[in-house]
Amino acid sequence: MSGEDAGRRMRERGVAPKRSRGQNFLIDGRVADRHVGYADISPGDRVLEVGPGFGVLTGRLLDAGGILTCIELDDKLADFIGETYGGRLDLVRGDALKVPFPPFDKFVSNLPYSVSTPIIFKLLEHRFEKAVVMVQREFADRMVADVGSPDYSRLTVNLFYRAECEILEGVPRSRFDPRPKVDSAIVGIRPRPAPFEVRDEAAFLRVTEILFSHRRKKIGTSLRAAGARGDVPYADERVEDLRPSEIAEVADAAFAPGQG
Repeated sequence: MSGEDAGRRMRERGVAPKRSRGQNFLIDGRVADRHVGYADISPGDRVLEVGPGFGVLTGRLLDAGGILTCIELDDKLADFIGETYGGRLDLVRGDALKVPFPPFDKFVSNLPYSVSTPIIFKLLEHRFEKAVVMVQREFADRMVADVGSPDYSRLTVNLFYRAECEILEGVPRSRFDPRPKVDSAIVGIRPRPAPFEVRDEAAFLRVTEILFSHRRKKIGTSLRAAGARGDVPYADERVEDLRPSEIAEVADAAFAPGQG
């Protein structure tokens, strides 16, 4: 299905995109072709798509030979996907933040803007080969930000710890219906071993969350308020100036087993 067909079907069915769910439907088939192409899908790959909408990516994923599962919350859109693709895919009706993800090799989605952050964090909890996601450009910049940048965030550190991440191409807002207020980007995520060691992964993730929740405070101040005891490195620095490996040093000193 072309992007233009998706837009026409949307109007014919009287489906009004819901702002509360961040629904903006891709209507450029060329962008969809490239999006799916970046995933390098081989016949038999287990593919997961969240928020298929009117199927602009869905049909292409099936044509690539993927064994496809789609998760769709909107009843009208789920009905459309079921009617259009029938037994060619496994359709899960529900909230992707709540329903369990099935095993998958590739994750390919145009993520609703309103749930991009929690979906990426949920994605990182699973084993997979590659993910290719469409997100707001500002969100994409946060995914790949350098230390010291205003975009450097908890999301940046979590992704760097678990995967290689790169912006594959920018997508203008004109390629969506309705047209959003911001541009988008296609981002590739490929899991890899962590490039530094941590004594306790849970402690590292906890410290990362604590520090970025109070990013303007000094590290020592934030951690003492969170119950850390003893000396920690970089106590007078702020988290936005620490590389992920340095945040790991802080976590090892503050909350790793046997500390404090």
